[in-house]
Amino acid sequence: MADIINNKGEEWLYSEKVKEHFLNPKNFLAEEPKEGDFDAEGEAGNFACGDIMKAWIKVEPGTERIKDFKWRTWGCASAIAATSMFSEMVLENDGMTVEDALKITPQDIIARLSGLPPQKVHCSVLADQAFKDAVKNYRKKSK
Repeated sequence: MADIINNKGEEWLYSEKVKEHFLNPKNFLAEEPKEGDFDAEGEAGNFACGDIMKAWIKVEPGTERIKDFKWRTWGCASAIAATSMFSEMVLENDGMTVEDALKITPQDIIARLSGLPPQKVHCSVLADQAFKDAVKNYRKKSK
């Protein structure tokens, strides 16, 4: 674990993987997407707790493989790192199928990150919740 000092001078312990995905997030969407860029959008979290996650997916018709996954968050380092890792997981090997991606658990994400501090484990849930919401919206549109 690597020491990271926050703006209050407190020490947090994060793995090198968390640090890598926080400082260099993968598949982050900086600007609002253009209409038609994605098949569906999902959201999780709430401003009351401070963390909001938005996710966009592009799904290949027929195979239901995830061809693109982008995200944006208003959250902490753990939420950023967890969603960055989740995005890499679903896009590996030419994209997982929607069904396989739905099986990814927060524990799977945490394991790929080499752990999260116990008080930050809840942040890993935002990625899969926003993804599940996007899939729900995709399936509504596809009917």
